[in-house]
Amino acid sequence: MRNRISQLGVALLLIAIATSCVGKKKYVASQKHVEKLQQDSAQFVSTVNSLKADLQRAETQYDQYKTKNENERAALLSQLEAQGTELSEKDQALQLRAQRLRALESRLEQQQQIVNNLRKTVEDALVNIDDEDLTVEVKNGKVYVSLSDKLLFPSGSAKLNKEGEEAIGKLAKVLQQNEKINIDVTGHTDSIPIKTAKYSDNWDLSTARATTITRLLTEEYNVPGARLTASGMSDFSPVATNSTKEGRAKNRRTEIILTPKLEELFKILDGTAKEPAQAEVTE
Repeated sequence: MRNRISQLGVALLLIAIATSCVGKKKYVASQKHVEKLQQDSAQFVSTVNSLKADLQRAETQYDQYKTKNENERAALLSQLEAQGTELSEKDQALQLRAQRLRALESRLEQQQQIVNNLRKTVEDALVNIDDEDLTVEVKNGKVYVSLSDKLLFPSGSAKLNKEGEEAIGKLAKVLQQNEKINIDVTGHTDSIPIKTAKYSDNWDLSTARATTITRLLTEEYNVPGARLTASGMSDFSPVATNSTKEGRAKNRRTEIILTPKLEELFKILDGTAKEPAQAEVTE
């Protein structure tokens, strides 16, 4: 009986010792597990804090980007509005320029018509003059009437002969009827030097001949002097060679250059002209 009791006590003691060892191992293991969990938790908290910081930076960058984009959009919109205003102003200026161009083209067409009508009127007025003594042509918007010195003046003289007075008289009637025409009378000679008691050289002679014609137009035909210009070119504007008799004969001439007034054209260029009106040359 005692042996059984002793055996039972020993068994219980062994069981207690075994139980005590197992509990301690579990405790140690649990303690390690807790420590690991604490470490993992600390690492997780650090990761979360890092992610929060990244998120904060991202939000800040987004706000900055959004603000920058809004400023850029506003600047771009302002630039586009300015460009639109500039484009509108340029379009208006272009339309105004096109309007002036149309007016100018219309006026130039009328001017050309006036010049052509004037040329025909002069040709009709001087129809009986021989072709070798007269040329009428249009150049640079002007009518050039060239009369030979043989028709107008005796050799070396600035006094009009009878045929010359008649020719200038016929031309004067055209000029009287067309007040908006300026008249430039220019004398020309050949290159052979001249020296007389009255004229020292070809400059004198060519200028004197031009002055004789302008004086006749103003005194006999009442053409206003303000419309007239007299000048002499001597032999410095030849139309043919001075080395031949025929060429020198062509160079000895008086040119009467008729220029329709261009005030309306200048007004159009300045933007002050009204709508162009139809103009005519009285025949």
